[in-house]
Amino acid sequence: MIWNPNKECMSRELMRELQGKRLQKLVQYVYHNVPFYRNKMQEMNVSPEDIVSIDDIVKLPFTTKQDLRDNYPYGLQAAPASEIVRVHASSGTTGNPTIVGYTRKDLAVWSEVMTRCLTAFGVTRDDTFSVSYGYGLFTGGLGAHYGVENLGATVIPASTGNTEKHIRLIRDLNITGIACTPSYALYLAETLDKMGIDKSQIGLRVGAFGAEPWTENMRKEIESRLGLKGYNIYGLSEIMGPGVSYECQEQNGSHINEDHFYPEIINPDTLEQLPYGEQGELVFTTLTKEGMPLLRYRTKDLCTLMDDECPCGRTSVRMSRIVGRSDDMLIIRGINVFPSQVESVILDMPEFEPQYMLVVDRVNNLDTLQVQVEVRKDYFSDDIGSMLAMKKRLSDKLKSVLSIAADVRLMEPGSIERAQGKGKHVIDKRKLQ
Repeated sequence: MIWNPNKECMSRELMRELQGKRLQKLVQYVYHNVPFYRNKMQEMNVSPEDIVSIDDIVKLPFTTKQDLRDNYPYGLQAAPASEIVRVHASSGTTGNPTIVGYTRKDLAVWSEVMTRCLTAFGVTRDDTFSVSYGYGLFTGGLGAHYGVENLGATVIPASTGNTEKHIRLIRDLNITGIACTPSYALYLAETLDKMGIDKSQIGLRVGAFGAEPWTENMRKEIESRLGLKGYNIYGLSEIMGPGVSYECQEQNGSHINEDHFYPEIINPDTLEQLPYGEQGELVFTTLTKEGMPLLRYRTKDLCTLMDDECPCGRTSVRMSRIVGRSDDMLIIRGINVFPSQVESVILDMPEFEPQYMLVVDRVNNLDTLQVQVEVRKDYFSDDIGSMLAMKKRLSDKLKSVLSIAADVRLMEPGSIERAQGKGKHVIDKRKLQ
């Protein structure tokens, strides 16, 4: 099913023409309404008249998370306060949060792109859908909520927390779809087991999972334990929220709603634009946003873009799964390490739960990596020999994948703290010293 064939299946030529017109309008808009961008463009000796087609986007300045923090709270807002009808804020571990204002048109666009996502997942008006992202300043909850309503399905604003009550609602209300983080989906599965409820007793069939990186192995784990089909949904508060891109039934990359969000891949070191198929940092320009439009926003997410034909009929450019981030990528003894690599190894071994923690430290001026992982109940025993053999198998696999040795610590079932929102998998003690 395709929600908006006119846009989702538009020819590449017409799409690029539309993107060019929208970019011209956007640049005029921010030049006259956002002093930050006007100053940046003047420094680069660029005027709005220099932007003729979408190819001219390379002439424009980049925007970073730090720019948003430096202009806190409303310095990058383009629309007058009287036009802003909602404000969200991204969670920031350091510095000021990112404040994002939305106009009525922005919210309408957000509902539209979210509905495209849900339709691609197979959600219809006949579904009852639980939105289990956090509601509030985080964009996940309300973003998904209005998409479900716009589609015409029944929305259950469950949010996070009180998981046992949530599971009873899933069973008793015959909830068929759920939107949440992959970490919370696994937590739901664990709670189901503790409550003695089998997946055959619930009717979940579609899961929209995002807000944190997850692997193909984690998808299989969630699907087998909850009895549903899991789809990736991608977004970020600065650009809009969930709904920037989405998987279709083919599940070969995520289609970008590129009539609203223009994607680029750049080399994060040289800032040079890279061709389709090459891995680099993902950059977005918000072509239609009014409240806080952004030019060439550096997401720090690492992936590739694909423009080959998709059998689903959609013609939009697709992005690969996020392989990591250019800023929270771990560099350990000169080696680039992504938590997703460790997760993939762990989920490939039946002995372990998908619960792990990476502890990075520096001892005697040498980086160390400790991998804590929970052993499944069926495999956890007092037999020291079998536990040591299990530890060695995981250590060897990790070394072959990461190219460095890790200190593996086998943990008892249920000993690693669970996340009901975004899962935390890294403690970098080097940053705390």
